[in-house]
Amino acid sequence: KKMGKKGAKKKAVDPFTRKEWYDIKAPSMFTNRQVGKTLVNRTQGTKIASDGLKGRVFEVSLGDLNGSESDFRKFRLICEDVQGKNVLTNFHGMSFTRDKLCSIVKKWHTMVEANCAVKTTDGYLLRLFCIGFTSKRQHQVKKTCYAQSSKVRQIRAKMVEHIQKEVASCDLKEVCNKLIPDSIGKDIEKACSFIYPLQDVYIRKVKIVKKPRFELGRLMDVHGDSGVATVGADGERVNLPDDYEPPVQESV
Repeated sequence: KKMGKKGAKKKAVDPFTRKEWYDIKAPSMFTNRQVGKTLVNRTQGTKIASDGLKGRVFEVSLGDLNGSESDFRKFRLICEDVQGKNVLTNFHGMSFTRDKLCSIVKKWHTMVEANCAVKTTDGYLLRLFCIGFTSKRQHQVKKTCYAQSSKVRQIRAKMVEHIQKEVASCDLKEVCNKLIPDSIGKDIEKACSFIYPLQDVYIRKVKIVKKPRFELGRLMDVHGDSGVATVGADGERVNLPDDYEPPVQESV
């Protein structure tokens, strides 16, 4: 009886031959819907490729999502469904880049931080973290602008109250639309100015603590029309379907 050689070398196979590429699609509130591509092992037997993709989290800069030159906000997008070769994502969180957080912290100022958990109208429980700094009054000569602890408590209470008011009346899509330009931070700065003048007030982080059961209809609402916007002959935006391919040119 011929026995196999103990410790015989396995035939080296390139693992990339078993993988296939999928397109990552961002929700419709962002200008650039095509985020990038991701890899997954091809469907083999009972191991389905789409199951390996669901739950994947992609971290993308808002600069890439909205086409701006530079942006310090990073959005986390989670894969919720796979349709064909498209990975449909939804909002999963937001944070600041490390360098931005370090650049806004200054000497001679008081830093005020607040956080609270708020439930949206569509059942998402979000925890939002706010940060702000005291600023000098007009024509102030004094080097420092420290706030008393009683003022800090008042500012913190005002921050929490404003965040709850802004988020509790919106669904997740509307919250994202407020986070992109950070309108909540600007409103807090204005609302707290009578307690103590503030500067650099931002929602620095958003976490999803709890989410409702997955519904395909809700995800399709977030994605809206998944057409790709391009510019027409007269300079106006034209929506094209995802599977659109330009006609083949006879000569280049």
